[in-house]
Amino acid sequence: EMTSFFLSSSPHIRSGETTPRIMLSVILALLPAAAWGVWKFGAHAATVIACSVVACVLIEYVTQRFVFRKPPRFRDGSAALTGLLLACCLPPEIPLWQVVIGAFFAIFIAKECFGGLGHNIFNPALIGRAALLASFPVTMTTWQVDGVTTASPLAMFKHQFGRPGPSYLDLFLGNIPGSIGEVSKLLLLLGALFLLWRGIISLYTPLGFIAVVAALSPFFGRDPLAELLAGGLILGAFFMATDYVTTPLFTPGKILFGAGCGLFTVLIRNLGAYPEGVCYSILIMNILVPLIDRFTAPRVFGRRKA
Repeated sequence: EMTSFFLSSSPHIRSGETTPRIMLSVILALLPAAAWGVWKFGAHAATVIACSVVACVLIEYVTQRFVFRKPPRFRDGSAALTGLLLACCLPPEIPLWQVVIGAFFAIFIAKECFGGLGHNIFNPALIGRAALLASFPVTMTTWQVDGVTTASPLAMFKHQFGRPGPSYLDLFLGNIPGSIGEVSKLLLLLGALFLLWRGIISLYTPLGFIAVVAALSPFFGRDPLAELLAGGLILGAFFMATDYVTTPLFTPGKILFGAGCGLFTVLIRNLGAYPEGVCYSILIMNILVPLIDRFTAPRVFGRRKA
């Protein structure tokens, strides 16, 4: 009796994880923080989230089906996750037509024009946010709480408006103005713990990111703990800087990537025009990923060094 063998390329260790399962896990990890944003900021925040997710999925489907003429892959969940991440980075009062523009830049420009999932060099959601920040700076930096326009905690810390900033507890729980999904650090950290338990992310990049921000902030006269709890650092460190496609492959590279994100975040926050620097810091480091991978790749035994 003959037995048939099927050979495939390495790796030969198979995992039960699939792209849809990974995307669903990240979505589930983000939902509590997004739900807090809806409860805190009102029904329009929920509409922003729904609009962002639907727009990203539809733009991906239309782009793949009619522009690049390839089988649509929206069922893998990556477009829905991009839409949720983009919404988490947006102010709760943003007009919906601007959300659609951000979704277009995230999916069509940053993802599909580079070849689709696995080929993009920039984090799509952050490209969408960066495009909106460059195009509509007033909208993207205006915060409303109970109908009253107010400054974000980072802007208060940076420009010292003459009134005390929010307490550490309010910063941690999310009783502050800010983007929809970034305000509750408690719920973001619980989501990150879920992803760590599932083995979806590792701590190398987030810890490098957080450690550098905490270490460098005092040199600019800033409170390290307040810098960690204000703004989008926790969201960026655990949910953006850990993206599989746009971050380094190897452990030393992950640490270096996180440290670089932390360095640029501190520099932009303190020396730049905007009070927040997480978005641009991650995008800058995305550019350096091929170089980081080149110099941090482990040695292959048996091969002569070039």
